Amino acid sequence: MKIRDVMSKDVQVARPNDTIQEVAARMAAGDFGFIPVADGDNLVGAITDRDITVRAVAAGAAPTARVVEFLSRDALVVRADDDLKAALDLMSSRQVRRLPVVDKDGRLVGVVSLGDLSTRVKEKYAGEALEEISRSS
Repeated sequence: MKIRDVMSKDVQVARPNDTIQEVAARMAAGDFGFIPVADGDNLVGAITDRDITVRAVAAGAAPTARVVEFLSRDALVVRADDDLKAALDLMSSRQVRRLPVVDKDGRLVGVVSLGDLSTRVKEKYAGEALEEISRSS
């Protein structure tokens, strides 16, 4: 099975100049805590609700501060045509719950999350990886 078979394709994307307030409001409205940040189709990083809380709000940033100041630039990624096991192994070894998915040219095409895996994958190793990720998070 390939990552493209389980990833979410309709993904909210933030732009580097979006404000942290705008992004936080979109997270609240959509009930999610992770948004890839892209300039056009090029992934520049990702921002999480934790990034906003710990890096921005705790440091006294104004609501109008730009996302680019607080995003995680070295976001782990997987390719849409990778085997699903590659995503599971990466998520397990790095203790992450979401991964941006890029195409062969490095353009953002989706996100794969624990939710995607738990609802769409029935394979035994998926359950084992999910258990490992959840154990220390």
